[in-house]
Amino acid sequence: AIKDELISAPYVSLTIGLMKKFGVNVKIEGDMDGTPSFIIGSDEKYTSPESILVEGDASSASYFLAGAAITGGTVTVRGCGSESVQGDVAFADVMEQMGATVTWAPESITVTRDPNTRLKGVDVDCGKIPDAAMTLAVAALFAEGPTTIRNVYSWRLKETERMKAIVAECTKLGATVEEFEDYCIIHPPADNKVNDNVVIETYDDHRMAMTFSLAACGGVNVIIDDPGCTAKTFPTYFEMLGSIASAN
Repeated sequence: AIKDELISAPYVSLTIGLMKKFGVNVKIEGDMDGTPSFIIGSDEKYTSPESILVEGDASSASYFLAGAAITGGTVTVRGCGSESVQGDVAFADVMEQMGATVTWAPESITVTRDPNTRLKGVDVDCGKIPDAAMTLAVAALFAEGPTTIRNVYSWRLKETERMKAIVAECTKLGATVEEFEDYCIIHPPADNKVNDNVVIETYDDHRMAMTFSLAACGGVNVIIDDPGCTAKTFPTYFEMLGSIASAN
């Protein structure tokens, strides 16, 4: 049984669903949003499903979706969509709340934004999408009004102390950030103009590097310290980002 609140529950659900595809059934007692128990019978055995679709990583997709929302461009990510088993596809819903247009297909998500529609700040419980919530922190720099990112105490227990790191780097870029135990409020820079030539400390955290690269969407130079730390999950991230970037 989980002795404390289960965080990142969609990842647990994903694992249980994948186990079922391989023939192992997990009985859930209690509420997945609370302190559930998981029971696996002693007679359960893994069997091959012969073939299985491996989705693209929805957490990594969040950077490109946010980039489209910030710039008003159009990006389609393939490999995860309306039929995805990953919780982080919900990040697209947050971009829609901010003012972007989201189009869903079974295995893809497309995000764009009408240049006449400004992004607006949101107040979101990100307890189920803590990794993608980091991307929201940078999108917030380009929104009208403050953005509140709630229920992310787990940031403090990740590859680095992400709450402190996000507050520090957003502040360098010109934001004013209010930090609380499990949430933060990001007030964007005046006129959404982020500071130029800021050196972003990545804290040996792959998601800090990828998240803060999006500050360049504001038309400024951003210097990412130790970009190679993205090798943990996305070694070709910067090449991929460069391949869809426009000189405009």
